[in-house]
Amino acid sequence: MEPEEALAVLRRGSAEIITEDDLKQKLQKGAKLRIKLGVDPTRPDLHLGHAVVLRKMRQFQELGHKVILLIGDFTGMIGDPSGRSKTRPPLTLEDTRENARSYVDQARKILLQDDDVFELRYNSEWLSELTFAEVIRISAQMTVAQMLEREDFKKRYTRGVPIGIHEFLYPLAQGYDSVALEADVEMGGTDQKFNLLVGRDLQKFYGQEPQVLVIMPLLVGLDGVEKMSKSLDNYIGVSEEPASMFKKLMRVPDAVLLDYFDLLTDLEREEIEAVIGKGGMVGAHRVLARLLTAAYSREVIPAWLNRAFYESLGYRLEEAGGDRQPNDPDDEDLAALVSQAEARYDEVAKGGVPDDIPTVEVDPSELKDGAIWVARLFTLAGLTKSNGEARRLIQNRGLRVDGEVVTDPQLQISLDHPVVLRRGKDKFVRVRLKD
Repeated sequence: MEPEEALAVLRRGSAEIITEDDLKQKLQKGAKLRIKLGVDPTRPDLHLGHAVVLRKMRQFQELGHKVILLIGDFTGMIGDPSGRSKTRPPLTLEDTRENARSYVDQARKILLQDDDVFELRYNSEWLSELTFAEVIRISAQMTVAQMLEREDFKKRYTRGVPIGIHEFLYPLAQGYDSVALEADVEMGGTDQKFNLLVGRDLQKFYGQEPQVLVIMPLLVGLDGVEKMSKSLDNYIGVSEEPASMFKKLMRVPDAVLLDYFDLLTDLEREEIEAVIGKGGMVGAHRVLARLLTAAYSREVIPAWLNRAFYESLGYRLEEAGGDRQPNDPDDEDLAALVSQAEARYDEVAKGGVPDDIPTVEVDPSELKDGAIWVARLFTLAGLTKSNGEARRLIQNRGLRVDGEVVTDPQLQISLDHPVVLRRGKDKFVRVRLKD
């Protein structure tokens, strides 16, 4: 691929490239570039927000360059202050490495693992070896005033919220990672821009050519407000079951649907707008849900999530979400899996009960006078954490028994036959007495 074409691929979806001219020059040299992504595995699970950056890394791989997945096992012990309103609790080296195992396993769903295009590193390799004299030398490259230009530090300083000296060391440690790896390009989200720029400055100080920064937007979560985060429960995991992923993708707020298409697929904007024009937002949601559910159900997602991949499932993009059953798919098993996930979603949306719900058996000793208190039943079924939570949900009309909304918090259930409990729109459990 010519440098101009490659640049167009890499530019798509990026929030900012610093600088685009530098990247173009690097591509024109024709050498294999070293693309760095540093991650602190504070949590063991990846979601589609992480996939935004990882997919761009995959595109670099498809263009023949080597990506370096850098596990911040050492910096994880400092705690990244980016976007934080208070000091992040530090982790132990054992914590970071345990989380890293799951992180790397899931990243393999997106990144190719061939040695010529993939490298896995841990920054404890060099950061743990730095002398105190070298840390002072590195620290002298930035001033306190520069550090306080960071938005999160500035807000905390203005509000009188404590900032630990060790937090000032985090951007310097991340920047030194780029020196140690001799990175040509560093990837990150918009909340990492300050740290990424520090890497450029330190590379200059050590006599290296400064890295190019490819900065990606942050994916808004299912709440439509905050960035996707597991702690906010507004996430879609990259390893979710197909039915769960399809359901969550259908819940993406309309206001951010185009962002999901732009950042998570390779469909052209005019194709997306044509889908919306033909099938409305519901049709567009179905296209997104089919495409991503199929992609992330594979062991490794396809390089390009475009029209060709969507239509390989047997659909036509022009149908804009119509005709749920695909015709003549290239991969019948994958197409059937997506179709089943969509059928389950439709069944629940129409008020039906899916066939594949779990069954819980209740010990007869839980019954009193041949019945059981409804709040206790939901708790035994695992749909609520406590009887108190069940009572609160009943008050908010959030629980159902055999399709009927529970309105009486003192209701007694006989269990003379199996009953289906439901919490919210799509959490079901069938309950029956143990023989």
